Amino acid sequence: MLHPGADYEQTAQSFSWTIPERYNIGVDACDKWADGSGRLALIVDTLDGTAQRYTFDQLKDWSDRFAQALRSRGVDRGDRVGILLPQSLETAIAHLAIYKLGAIAVPLFTLFGTEALQYRLSNSGARALVTHREGLDKIAAIRGELPELASIFTIEGDEASGPGLHAFWQAIEGQDGVFTPVDTLAEDPALIIYTSGTTGKPKGALHAHRVLLGHLPGVEISHNFFPDRAALMWTPADWAWIGGLLDVLMPSLHHGIPVLSCRLPKFDADTALALMARHGVTHVFLPPTALKLLRAAGDPARHGPYALVSIASGGETLGKELVEWGRDKLGLTINEFYGQTECNMIVSSCAALFEPRIGAIGKPVPGHEVQIVDDAGETLPDSVEGHIAVRRPDPVMFLEYWWNPRATADSFAGHFLLTGDRGMRDADGYIWFMGRGDDVITTAGYRVGPGPIEDCLLGHPAVRMAAVIGVPDTERTEIIKACIVLNDGYGGSPELVAELQEHVRHKAAAHEYPRLVEFMDSLPMTTTGKVIRKELRRMHEER
Repeated sequence: MLHPGADYEQTAQSFSWTIPERYNIGVDACDKWADGSGRLALIVDTLDGTAQRYTFDQLKDWSDRFAQALRSRGVDRGDRVGILLPQSLETAIAHLAIYKLGAIAVPLFTLFGTEALQYRLSNSGARALVTHREGLDKIAAIRGELPELASIFTIEGDEASGPGLHAFWQAIEGQDGVFTPVDTLAEDPALIIYTSGTTGKPKGALHAHRVLLGHLPGVEISHNFFPDRAALMWTPADWAWIGGLLDVLMPSLHHGIPVLSCRLPKFDADTALALMARHGVTHVFLPPTALKLLRAAGDPARHGPYALVSIASGGETLGKELVEWGRDKLGLTINEFYGQTECNMIVSSCAALFEPRIGAIGKPVPGHEVQIVDDAGETLPDSVEGHIAVRRPDPVMFLEYWWNPRATADSFAGHFLLTGDRGMRDADGYIWFMGRGDDVITTAGYRVGPGPIEDCLLGHPAVRMAAVIGVPDTERTEIIKACIVLNDGYGGSPELVAELQEHVRHKAAAHEYPRLVEFMDSLPMTTTGKVIRKELRRMHEER
């Protein structure tokens, strides 16, 4: 556990990893708290005016039984089990059971279509799947293409009919609950999380059981030394993603802090604010897209009072506007953190230790060596742009890409994992994110990151969402284009284009203003809420 020092340097220097040889996520995040005391683990709110509360004792019993049910149907150590569910009690049970069985969990987002599901289930060679009625309908259309998928457990209904179909709760009730978790090594595989696929075909990042321990310092520092003052943690991010699963659900359970579960079909600012107020959420992870929608919705105090102690955010850069909004409207400094599916929560801000530097993503999380390196993996001096990279070995780093040794090898340069992002480090140790390798814009000899321009545009009252890309230009190599979603009450016009251009010239830099502005109804996003700038570039090219 990370302990606060007098400052960042002392905190970092005093931290050291304690990774046991034998370790199991399911035992650590559940069984150690199941002592008969009835300690609260999960609150499930279905937005119908009721909420159910579940204890660690219940989670242990049900996950033990489901592990038995999986084993009785041929799932063994090392086998892959898909989880196609939203935030729910059954999702938590399935994860814990799979880990305790020594199998490998494959989280799947419920909004995936049949092609996305077929690719991931086929690529992982999933032997079993846990899903709901909606997921079952999708799987029915591709079942013939998944010969290795022998068993499907559906959480809805007491009975299931058809070859290989089983009712989840009926399967649990049919077991005696006498189960001994598999004695896994910390290095044994536990989880495959597929990348978003923003730069190519999704790759399965295979993680070991130690990945939870590797996440803890980042979770703790991004929440000003979690679990200090923690009573309840929540995120709208789906548990199928690393941000929901390993930034919130599992670290919170590891610390014995209950988690709020609520399926939001679509993120709604009023619903989210009311939910946090109603349950007294103290700690929350909100992606920047969610924060922007909260900011656009008006004064959050109308749903108060709040019990919020800490807000952490990651996935896209925050910028000045969101930081100032958090301080003004919520009375909190939002801590920004940075990571990727392959190596998550490796850089973070921490208001309890140092003032955030607007535009920077923070400092390396204690325990992780994050450097800026060149193409050969050699460390670069301060203020020189290069690859944001992490030295191996590292407890939070993935083992490999599933069935893709070429991509695994290509992601390393020397002793460093290259994140695929560009950045630089300043003299005070802050890491500055410049953009994805293919997002940095070269215009008239300048290299420009999209983040600061997008942040500047968000400061204009007409702008709800903004994404900036570079488009080819014979004279300047590239010119800057802004894709804008307007707030209600505003309409796109040549006058507004000129106003936005002048706004960026004045607030950001003269060479950073968008020479092209396009008003859009929405921006293309990954299912994790990141803008797909590659898609915006493709759309521009087709016009």
